[in-house]
Amino acid sequence: MSANKVRLQAITDVEAYVPPAVSFDPGEEPGEIFGQNVFSLSVMAKRLPKSVYKSVLATIEKSAPLDPLVADAVASAMKDWALEKGATHYAHVFYPLTGLTAEKHDSFLDPVGDGTAFASFSGKTLVQGEPDASSFPNGGLRNTFEARGYTGWDVMSPAYVLENPNGNTLCIPTVFISMTGEALDHKTPVLRSQQAMAVHAERVLRLFGHEPERVVSYCGPEQEYFLVDSHFYLARPDLLNAGRTLFGAKPPKGQEFDDHYFGAIPERVLGFMMDTERELFKLGIPAKTRHNEVAPGQFEIAPMFERANVASDHQQLLMTTFKAIAKKHGMECLFHEKPFDGVNGSGKHVNFSIGNDAQGNLLLPGDTPHENAQFLVFCGAVIRAVHKYGGLLRASVASASNDHRLGANEAPPAIISIFLGDQLADVFDQIAKGGATRSKEKGTLIIGVDTLPDLSKDPGDRNRTSPFAFTGNRFEFRAPGSLQTVAAPMVVINAIMAEALDHCATVLETAVAEGTDFDEAVQSLLATIVADHGAVIFNGNGYSDEWQVEAEQRGLKNLRTTIDALPELISDDALELFSTYSVFSEREMHSRYEVGLEQYILSVGVEANLTLEMGTTIILPSAVRYQTELASNVATLKAAGVDADLSLLESVSGPIGELKAGLAELGDALAKEHDHDPMVAATYVRDTVLPAMAAVRAAADTLEGLVADDLWSLPTYQEMLYIL
Repeated sequence: MSANKVRLQAITDVEAYVPPAVSFDPGEEPGEIFGQNVFSLSVMAKRLPKSVYKSVLATIEKSAPLDPLVADAVASAMKDWALEKGATHYAHVFYPLTGLTAEKHDSFLDPVGDGTAFASFSGKTLVQGEPDASSFPNGGLRNTFEARGYTGWDVMSPAYVLENPNGNTLCIPTVFISMTGEALDHKTPVLRSQQAMAVHAERVLRLFGHEPERVVSYCGPEQEYFLVDSHFYLARPDLLNAGRTLFGAKPPKGQEFDDHYFGAIPERVLGFMMDTERELFKLGIPAKTRHNEVAPGQFEIAPMFERANVASDHQQLLMTTFKAIAKKHGMECLFHEKPFDGVNGSGKHVNFSIGNDAQGNLLLPGDTPHENAQFLVFCGAVIRAVHKYGGLLRASVASASNDHRLGANEAPPAIISIFLGDQLADVFDQIAKGGATRSKEKGTLIIGVDTLPDLSKDPGDRNRTSPFAFTGNRFEFRAPGSLQTVAAPMVVINAIMAEALDHCATVLETAVAEGTDFDEAVQSLLATIVADHGAVIFNGNGYSDEWQVEAEQRGLKNLRTTIDALPELISDDALELFSTYSVFSEREMHSRYEVGLEQYILSVGVEANLTLEMGTTIILPSAVRYQTELASNVATLKAAGVDADLSLLESVSGPIGELKAGLAELGDALAKEHDHDPMVAATYVRDTVLPAMAAVRAAADTLEGLVADDLWSLPTYQEMLYIL
C-alpha cells in the first residue's frame, strides 16, 4: 500500500472505530475497589502480628528506623496476600535517572529436590535486591566493569499487585543505590530531602510551643497529556520515536476559539478516562479531577495530595497505566511537553505543601493571615528559598523537551518568581513597613440573578503566568514538564525549604536566647526576609516583555534553555546546600549534571536524525512527485500551444530547493564529530543542530500547504488533533 493510501486508510479506520463500553462491574462501587490491589495499612493490620504491625506503622507514620527483625513476618504475609491476588512473580520497582520506571521480575517458586516447587519470599529478599547498576545513566558513578547496585525497600510507599492479562506481579517500591552507597535514582534523594526539611520544620514548630509529630512534604501533581489514535501514531515515525511531531503545518483551526477547554469530554476519551480511573483506584491512586485541556486532543487528570515519595511513585505508575489503557482503546497517550507545534504543550504542575497530622497544613493562612505568625514564618521561608535558589528550581525541570514550552504563552517563563496574591502581598508589604495589622477579607460576588445563591469571592486572584504561585493553601510549581518525574523538583523544594527553615529557626532561637520577645523576633525575621528576598515576589504578567527587563533589574536569573540551567546543579551554592543537608554528595550532583547533558544531546540527536530521515525519504519524495506532475502539465500545455502558468510550479520548486539545502546543512551538522566536553557538545547541539532542524521543518511545512493532498503521506495536524 502506498504511503498516502496508508494515511487515508488510517482516517477510514479511525472513523469506523467503535470504542469499548467501560463501566464498573455490576454491584461494584468505586469506593469498594479503591486500594484493593495495595498492601495497605488496613491489609497489614489484618495479616501481621500486632507487634510487627506497630513496628511497621512507626516507620511509615513517624519515620522510625525500620526494625530488620520484622522483615520476615512482613514478607510472609505479603507473599500470601499477593498469591491470593493471582501474582506469580515479584519485582523491586525503582526509578533510575532515565526518568522511567525499572523493574526485574522473579518468580515466587523455588524448586525442591524431588521435582516439585514451593512458593517462598524471605525478609531478606523483600528488603534488598541487586540489579545491574552500570547500564543505567549514572554520570560516571558506575563503570561497565562496576556493575553492582542495590535496591532497598521503601516501607513508606506501599507494595501493590499490578494486574496484566498475561499474569499479575507483586511490585515493591524501592530505592536504587550503587555499591558505594550513592544514589542512582530519583527516590533516594526525595527521602533524604524530606527528612532534612522535617528536622528544621519541627524546630520552627517547637518555637511556637508545639511538640510536633514528624513533618512531611506533600505533593499533588496535575498531569496534562494528549491522546492520538494509534493509526495516526504508527504512521508518524516522529511520534513513534521522539514522542513529538517534527513536521506539521498548523491546521486551519487550532485552539484560538478556546472551545476545547473544559468542553464536553468525547465519548471515546471518557471511556478511556473511566478505564484508567478504575485501574488507578485499585492501585490506591486518588484520581480526583479530569477535564479537557486547552489544546484540541489534550486532557488533564489531577490526583489528591499525598506524601511526596508516594506521590512520586504514583505519578510514575499513573503514566504507565495511561500508556497501557490508551492502547486498549486504540489510542496513544503522549506525555511529551510539546508534541504539536502551535498549540499548547503539556505540563505537570507540582502542588506543594508541608504539614503533619497534629498541626495540619502549615501553609494554610486562615481567614486573618496577618495574625497567623506561624503561617507567615513558613511562607517567609518559601520566599527566601525560592529567591536564593531560583536557578536550582529552574534546573530541576530542565530538559530538551521542556525547553519547547517554558516561556511560551501556555507555561510560566524561565524566570522563577513567586505570586502571593493581593492578600498575602499586602500583608508582607505591611510587615516590611513595620508590622501587619489587617488582612484583606473575602468578598461576595453579586451575580444579579435572584435564584442564584451569593458566592464568596477570594481576597486575591490567581496568576497563570507565575512559575511558583500561592493558590490558597499551597504553592503550585508550574514549570515541571509533563514527561518528567515529580521527584526532581520535589527534591529541590524540600532541600531549599530545609535551608530556609534552618535559617528561620536559628534566627528565632538566637533572638529568644538573647532575651528578645518572641513576637518581636518573628516580626524582625519576616521584615528581613522581605527586605532581602522580596525581589522574587511578582504578581504581574509573567509573559510581558516588560517583566523580562524588570526581572533582570531585580537580579533574577533568566535561564532560557537546559544548557543555561544545568550548570546551576554544580554551582557552589548548590553543592553547599545539598552537602549540608545530606541530600547529595558532590559526586552525586556532578553525576546528575553529566546525565542531564547526556540526555539533552541524545534527545536532540534522535530528533535530528529523524528529521533528516523523514525529510529525505518521506517529505522530499512527495514534493518532487508533485513538482513532476506540475512540470508534466506545463509541458503538455505548451505542446498543445496553450500558454502555461508557471507560478504554481515555481511556488513548489522554491521550498523544495530550501528543503534540499536544509537537509544538506543538517546532514553536515550531524556529521561533525562532537567535542568530548559534554557542555561544549550540548551547546553545539543547541546552537547549530536545532536551528538546522528548524530550517528543514520550515520548508517542509510550507510544502505541506502546497503539495496535492493525495500525495502527502504523513497524517496532518487537523487529522490527528480532531479525528478521535
